[in-house]
Amino acid sequence: MNKGIVHLRINGEEREIAIAPNRLLLDALREDLGLTGSKRGCDDSSCGCCAVLINGVPMLSCVALAASYENCDITTVEGLGGPSDLDPVQEGYAEMGGAQCGYCTPGFMIATKALLDRNPNPTMEEIREALSGNLCRCTGYMQIYESVKYALEKRRAISAAAASGVRAPVVR
Repeated sequence: MNKGIVHLRINGEEREIAIAPNRLLLDALREDLGLTGSKRGCDDSSCGCCAVLINGVPMLSCVALAASYENCDITTVEGLGGPSDLDPVQEGYAEMGGAQCGYCTPGFMIATKALLDRNPNPTMEEIREALSGNLCRCTGYMQIYESVKYALEKRRAISAAAASGVRAPVVR
């Protein structure tokens, strides 16, 4: 199959790759661009391991054609934050044990980020609903829910500190 040039905006960076029109976004991210955070778990859109944000909306990259997302803002788990500047979502999963084996964690983080971006004060039911498309076989979900609550409190602390002009306190 003939390859074409596709322009993707991933984690705020413009990327140009030559891919076949039937190339899945997951394969383009992992194999062509070296962004291996999103995982191949099921290949049928039932586990959530491959989730990325497309224009702020969680999408499953294992069933999405890469060329369909030209000129969209694509955020992978790598785009949430780096080792010295963790996003509150990443910090929450690290601090509260939401990442056990880590395989499903990128998808859960993406779903959590999308939830907290659209709803800064979700109920427990809304958290469960937002994460319902993601499967974990390790944690029993309680640590994951605690990770989301941590991220929620951290975001609130950051917002309150910014509003008052002081540095955000550490949430533990």
